[in-house]
Amino acid sequence: MPLSGEAIRLMNYIDDTAVTLRRVLATIPVLTPEERARVAEHLKEVRPNAEDVAKALAAK
Repeated sequence: MPLSGEAIRLMNYIDDTAVTLRRVLATIPVLTPEERARVAEHLKEVRPNAEDVAKALAAK
């Protein structure tokens, strides 16, 4: 079954997010321990997050 344009668009958004996360990973080594802790806390608290989206996709 072919994908709709909307599904393809969403997959492209996910690919863009993966690119951003690769940039984040590449930058982590230059952060101080305090900066790492603050960024880690922000990542945990931001909503919606990838887990929220995965749950919504799995919902029937």
